[in-house]
Amino acid sequence: MNAFSFSIDDGIATVRFDLPGESVNKLTPEAITEFEDLVLGRLASDAAVQAVVLMSGKPDGFIAGADIDQFMKIESAEDGERMAQVGHDLVDRVERFPKPIVSAVHGACLGAGLELSLACSWIIATDHPKTMLGLPEVQIGIIPAAGGCQRLPRRIGLRAALDIILAGKSERASKAFRLGLVDELVHPAILADVASQAAKRLVQRGVPVRRAGGGFLLDRNPLGRRIVYRQARAQVMEKTGGHYPAPLAAIDAIRTGLERGLSAGFRVEREKFGELAVSDVARQLIQIFFATTALKKDDGVPPGTPAAVVRRLGIVGSGFMGSGIAGTAATQAAVEVRLKDADLQRVGKGVRAALKILDGRLKRRRLSRPEHTRLSALVSGTGDYSGFPGVDLVIEAVYEDLEVKQSVMQELEGVVGPEVVLATNTSTIPIGHIAEGARHPERILGMHFFSPVDRMPLLEVIPGAATRPEAVATAVRFGRRMGKTVIVVADRPGFWVNRILTPYMNEAAILLGEGVPIEVIDRALLTFGFPVGPVTLLDEVGLDVAMKGAGVMHAAFGDRLAPSGLLDALVADGRLGRKSGRGLFRYKDGKKQGVDETAYKIVGVEPLAGADSEAVRQRMVYAMLNESALAMEEGVVRSPRDGDIGAIFGIGFPPFRGGPLRMIDALGAATVVRTLEDLVRDYGERFTPAEPLVDMARREACYYP
Repeated sequence: MNAFSFSIDDGIATVRFDLPGESVNKLTPEAITEFEDLVLGRLASDAAVQAVVLMSGKPDGFIAGADIDQFMKIESAEDGERMAQVGHDLVDRVERFPKPIVSAVHGACLGAGLELSLACSWIIATDHPKTMLGLPEVQIGIIPAAGGCQRLPRRIGLRAALDIILAGKSERASKAFRLGLVDELVHPAILADVASQAAKRLVQRGVPVRRAGGGFLLDRNPLGRRIVYRQARAQVMEKTGGHYPAPLAAIDAIRTGLERGLSAGFRVEREKFGELAVSDVARQLIQIFFATTALKKDDGVPPGTPAAVVRRLGIVGSGFMGSGIAGTAATQAAVEVRLKDADLQRVGKGVRAALKILDGRLKRRRLSRPEHTRLSALVSGTGDYSGFPGVDLVIEAVYEDLEVKQSVMQELEGVVGPEVVLATNTSTIPIGHIAEGARHPERILGMHFFSPVDRMPLLEVIPGAATRPEAVATAVRFGRRMGKTVIVVADRPGFWVNRILTPYMNEAAILLGEGVPIEVIDRALLTFGFPVGPVTLLDEVGLDVAMKGAGVMHAAFGDRLAPSGLLDALVADGRLGRKSGRGLFRYKDGKKQGVDETAYKIVGVEPLAGADSEAVRQRMVYAMLNESALAMEEGVVRSPRDGDIGAIFGIGFPPFRGGPLRMIDALGAATVVRTLEDLVRDYGERFTPAEPLVDMARREACYYP
């Protein structure tokens, strides 16, 4: 393969890993074989070599981990155990290598890359923002299985290791240094020199004995560790509802190793990995990984389409969404951002809200103080269009009203250059309607962000009928720079996410109108795997916003998406949700306090005793599945992949279920149709099975091969 090259200088062999044809280094089977032959074989026996420095030949990455493609070839738990054994053998040979090995890390050092480094004599990392160290395996439904569950707790302490492993976290090098995971922190320009010096020092003085990490009471004391294990399990169950077995398996592997020794820990690591690798959860999560990776290279337009480079961003509307877009753009893309609003007080509030996003990252140590100062200076505001003639992209984020949005677009055309892309952050209004009357509709498109912008990972880019491909490519690539997973969707009311969310939310309101208690509705969907309940989501979105959106969807699609009318009564009573401090829940200082029992009186119902949670869950989920099939048939998304990623990242559809279209495949279209027919009989015509589903059931077809 020639993935590894080396040079020898004054007894130090510097080995560079540069996997051919790949943007990142992965420990493929071929790369492992080459590493064993070169480093663990040839250099081990070469008398001219006294120590080894392992570096990357990639400009921005060290080792991204194992080759995930190989995981899909695992057909049994025994296959998985054998794969884990290969990793254990490799890392064990590194740990027993007769000469010091220095791991010189610049860029991502993840998964098996970190496990390999943990077995080295010394770890040096650069202080660059792209240098991240972590064990993200639980994010794809497995556990670190090359010794990570054993070596990391011993190095940094049980609690710190659990924090990283159970969340699949990656830490910046500066924090990794504070934790004791990294031995030295250096500027990228001197990494090679410092690593070589460290290797010579280890040859001359020997590898220092590293003190066990963590504190005595909770990390190194068996009684204290028992408390930590119990708390960790409780926190995992609270966060995952038991739907994700990998974090619990990691706790078992870590506990076995610390309480019964390394050999027992390694054995449990291999066994758990084998079991998890063939689980449905891991299969779904790995497919999501592949899908999101593919989307990073998919602009939604023909390959080779040029895109403008966005250095200056204009945002019209400095409210919650506008300020969120501004803060995220400055933080993630490091672009100049100019916020515009008609009212200067709102401009000031918007700028402050945008800077709070930067403040939060500083507080969590995701930004250094100099970085925070530099990025904060990128955000400015104005009450007119001063500064807008120099922008490369404008995002309109004003009130969800067609006439207002059309007016803004026409104003912008008189201010910015003819090639500048004009985007609207609409959630339901068709782009074609907003572009009506524009002189250059070919540069107008939708960029639908989700709230809160700094935390929600999805962006829908919506071309209008006249939008040119270059504008789409510009929006997609800039969205990625903002850290978003981007899907390109068709210009239909509600686009993809709000289209499939509307019947789900409508059904929640209908259930509430029938007297099903608020907490029963929310709990039923939390149990299904959604991160928040639908009633909580209504309050978060804003009851007025939800009401307006439901009206747009009803007008577009007729009685099938008719809202219950319940939201009208609540909004008329001044209940807008969290933002007004009153909704279906009570709030104090912006924090939810519990169900507002007076809401039942407003909608004229008495909460029922003994409501059927399973019926609640079935009505809401199948309404979404049915709408997903309809929207997919209409071409709202380009592929099932985009539809499922949009549902998972946009509305929190449970990842372990793979998305609504994968769920239809898992259940079988015939089963979905039969259930919908039962719902029609019991609850009405809105559950009529979509014709595409009926056709799939007839043909025994599915969305994915």
